[in-house]
Amino acid sequence: MKIGILQTGDAPEELLQQHGNYNNMFEQLLGQKHDEFEFKVCRVIDGQMPGDARDCEGWLITGSKFSVYGRQPWIPALKDFIRKIVDAKIPLVGICFGHQIIAEALGGRVEKSDKGWGLGVDTYALTPGAPIDKHKQITLNIFHQDQIVALPPGAEVFASSDFCEYAGLMIGDQILTIQAHPEFSLEINRRLLEVRKSSAIPETLANEAIEVLTKPETLSESDLFASSICEFFKLHRELPGHV
Repeated sequence: MKIGILQTGDAPEELLQQHGNYNNMFEQLLGQKHDEFEFKVCRVIDGQMPGDARDCEGWLITGSKFSVYGRQPWIPALKDFIRKIVDAKIPLVGICFGHQIIAEALGGRVEKSDKGWGLGVDTYALTPGAPIDKHKQITLNIFHQDQIVALPPGAEVFASSDFCEYAGLMIGDQILTIQAHPEFSLEINRRLLEVRKSSAIPETLANEAIEVLTKPETLSESDLFASSICEFFKLHRELPGHV
C-alpha cells in the first residue's frame, strides 16, 4: 500500500543524525507495523505538491512549526489538496499541524490557545467509538500552542482532555486526525524541548515538561496509536467502493 507523506516541517539539525527527519519518524513508526507499506514523501513545505490525489492509496500530513493560519504560500495550496483527497475518497491522517489544517480546510477553525503551550505528554479520554479498541484513554507526546476551536462539519471527537477538547477527530471512515505526536518518543520530545527552549518555548515551561518526560513512570503509547493508523489505512482500502 502506497502512503504519501505530506511533509510540512523539518526536525532541527540537532535531531537529524540520531532520529532522522519527521518523514523518517513516520516511516519507522508505520513501517515496523506493516512492511507492505511503501512511502512517498512530498515536501509541501518546499512547494512540492502532488499532482493527483490518486497518486497514493493513503495520505498523512505531518506536524510543523508553522501555524495553519500563517501566510506561507504552500498552506492554502495544501488546503486545496486536502479537499481533493476528500473528493477522491482516499484515506487521510493528520498529525498535530496536519490535524489542524485538515479541520481548517474542511470548514473548522484553529486559533492560538488561551491555555498556552501544551508540552510533554497528555492523556486523552477516548469515546466508545474511538479507533483504538478496548481502551478508555491513551497517553501521547504533545508539543503545540494552537488548537482547533470549531469543528468542521461531520467531525466526531474520539479523544479529548481538559487541556485539548478536540484532540482526536474522525470524519466518516475517511479521515483520522490527532493533535498529539505519536511519531515522537519521550526522548525525541525531550531533545526537541531542549533545542527549542528559550528561543521558541519559555525556559520555565520547557524545563517543567522535560522533568515530566524524564520521570521513570512517564509513558507514551505511540505504538498503540501507530497500530490504529495502520489499521485505518488497511481497513479503508478493503471497504467496498473505495480506492
